[in-house]
Amino acid sequence: MYMHKLRAENNPDVVLVGAGIMSATLGVMLKELQPDLVIHVIERLDTVAAESSDAWNNAGTGHSAFCELNYTPEKEDGSIDCSKAIKIAGQFVQSREFWTYLIEQGYIRNPEDFIRSVPHVSFVKGEENVAYLKKRFEALTRYDLFKGMLYSDDHARMTRLMPLVMEGRDPSDKVAATRMNAGTDVNFGALTRKLFRYLFDFPSVKLHLAHEVNDLSQDAGGLWHIKIKNLTTDKKRTITTPFVFMGAGGGSLPLLEKSGIPESRGYGGFPVSGQWLICNNSAVIERHNAKVYGKAAVGSPPMSVPHLDTRVIDGKKSLLFGPYAGFSTKFLKNGSLWDLPASIKLSNIRPMVMAGIHNLPLTKYLIDQVSQSGEDRIAALREYFPNAVAKDWDLEVAGQRVQVIKKDEEEGGVLEFGTEVVNAADGSIAALLGASPGASTAVAIMVDLLHRCFAGKMKTAEWQNKIQKMIPSYGQSLTDNAMLIRQSGKRTAAALHLADTNTVETGSLAGK
Repeated sequence: MYMHKLRAENNPDVVLVGAGIMSATLGVMLKELQPDLVIHVIERLDTVAAESSDAWNNAGTGHSAFCELNYTPEKEDGSIDCSKAIKIAGQFVQSREFWTYLIEQGYIRNPEDFIRSVPHVSFVKGEENVAYLKKRFEALTRYDLFKGMLYSDDHARMTRLMPLVMEGRDPSDKVAATRMNAGTDVNFGALTRKLFRYLFDFPSVKLHLAHEVNDLSQDAGGLWHIKIKNLTTDKKRTITTPFVFMGAGGGSLPLLEKSGIPESRGYGGFPVSGQWLICNNSAVIERHNAKVYGKAAVGSPPMSVPHLDTRVIDGKKSLLFGPYAGFSTKFLKNGSLWDLPASIKLSNIRPMVMAGIHNLPLTKYLIDQVSQSGEDRIAALREYFPNAVAKDWDLEVAGQRVQVIKKDEEEGGVLEFGTEVVNAADGSIAALLGASPGASTAVAIMVDLLHRCFAGKMKTAEWQNKIQKMIPSYGQSLTDNAMLIRQSGKRTAAALHLADTNTVETGSLAGK
């Protein structure tokens, strides 16, 4: 894409819509690749990282496919499909490398503010699920990305490492767990704020808080005219730019539709809200140190996979369980109830209807979740923490996610549970749609976007060399590259103050 050299107040080179982790990551990358770029960030709230990137609005799991069972489905022949898990694990390696580069360059400091070592555990019950987990363990540990994963179906061993999960459980229960000590807890809100603090030190980067994009259109010359409104003063103006990125979470879909690009046709969104149970008993919180993920209920979205999570937010250790799914027509936590109805167009109504027909179990699941009582939620918690006491837990609202619906030749419409970049053919505009693993793989997603929207620049030696410095594993396969994985793990663990990926703590799950 040809980069115009515009310098007027209303004519930046790049406009980033949404002040979350995606825009922050792309902004830092672009500024490193081409320091003279003028970048404007538009955010409808009065602060950055207040929607999906906020620590309380997401699970904080450094998604690396260590514990997320939905990334390793069992195929009809009984084998385990590891392809998605391998891809996501490799993408998280790239995220760690990029954050390490920023630390080493002095662009951001104090990594413990946003990332901590917290073991990732998969926990299952019942003979069928135990058999699945054992097969998953055997399949994943063939790959160097998952070396160090431990498995056990021994109650005593698991009790030593997961007392809350195992105490009070029937000794005859068939249970099993895997554990990766290399797992992490990530405060994406804190990370996003660090990235933006670095960006805003540049005079050529402007932040427009409490500003909303009302409309956008492209002229014959390829420039985008973005109409924005100051929500404090009601003043309106237009910004002109050759490149727009919409990283506004659930708000990206309506903006993509307003762009009118052919690539936007057929896309719809299905909003899913969430709630957490948050522990208020410090004695209980201190007895748990892991992210324990289970299996999702039939028909439920991946973001609703139940998990008992150790979190460290603003230096304070917390314990969460959930999320409990719900339904709202809002596309953002701070959005409008008209978001979903307003997103329905002639171009996407058929995909949305067909996706709904093909996902009736999801509809039933959401109805069941919405109708849950407090006792029902505690009962769900006790599946993972048998001795849980209701008074120790408070219910809090989590973030809002919009799952992608897209047209499909065979099905008419399908519901996607990942993230997807949609961009114009000329590379002048792009939007990120979807949810998990989202923030954890932001670095890989933005590198892909650079290839799509800045293809010419990405072919130059200058940009290639800079990308290689930021992400040393860029362009290399991590599937069976033990040396590269070890080198990356050692370097990033040291820079980010994390446990070395090759260490195994005493009393591990290894054994039976």
